Amino acid sequence: MLHPPEGDDVAKIVRDTRAREAADGRDLVVYVGATWCEPCQRFHKAAEAGELDSAFPQLSVLAFDADHDRERIASAGYVSEYIPLFALPAPDGTCSSKRFSGSVKGNGAVANIAPRLRALLAK
Repeated sequence: MLHPPEGDDVAKIVRDTRAREAADGRDLVVYVGATWCEPCQRFHKAAEAGELDSAFPQLSVLAFDADHDRERIASAGYVSEYIPLFALPAPDGTCSSKRFSGSVKGNGAVANIAPRLRALLAK
């Protein structure tokens, strides 16, 4: 997971990160989670342990915290009723309509997220 630098211009951060990742042949997904969110914890753990690498070898995830980054991500449209939020950025770095949010709790969280993430990334 990529952790964004501090700064209020989230659209610029996303735009710059997307360009850098694209130059390396990678897809970028913006992720918004929270430390208290159980599905988020399970996704983070799986991602950090490399458990998603074989299923998503070209994926880079730019992770924001819904509580810590609330105002700055809202300015770029990365808000949703549920978390986690997974979104493809628009060319200008704002949140596109290609997104999904929420997951189940428990051991099935990553298994619930993975196929929706695969569908989101389908070109």
